[in-house]
Amino acid sequence: MSLEKAAFGAGCFWGVEELFRPIDGVVSTQVGYMGGNTDQPTYEDVCTDQTGHAEVVEVTFDPARVSYERLLEVFWKNHNPTTLNRQGPDEGSQYRSVIFYESPEQQRLAEASKKMLEDARTYSRPIVTQIVPVQTFYRAEDYHQQYLEKRGKTSCAL
Repeated sequence: MSLEKAAFGAGCFWGVEELFRPIDGVVSTQVGYMGGNTDQPTYEDVCTDQTGHAEVVEVTFDPARVSYERLLEVFWKNHNPTTLNRQGPDEGSQYRSVIFYESPEQQRLAEASKKMLEDARTYSRPIVTQIVPVQTFYRAEDYHQQYLEKRGKTSCAL
């Protein structure tokens, strides 16, 4: 089995993780921080909105069972990619909409999916989602991993 990884930021990582975990072909998920300028950031560091990191979910998946395109579909359908540095009540660059691609093929697919949504005028405002190369992933503290599942929930309540 040859596994691949994908990293997505779409707001608070607790809820985003729960979107990807049950998908057949997703082998594992972990929440963490990516895209900033501080080594080994903590949750408290990232919450200051000073480190530049986004809250992300790193998805390890089996491409023979689930396509990267399917993961992109879940990403786009489950957050608002037109709000800059904000999802629901959460504000700050750590909540930005971002796709960190692992390969040229992931970049191509991510950009094509974004263009398709823009061309279809799916949203009334421009999509602000960043599509950038993967950077160092810093795993979040243990208490953040599968946070909602540990509490018997499937989504964050607004």
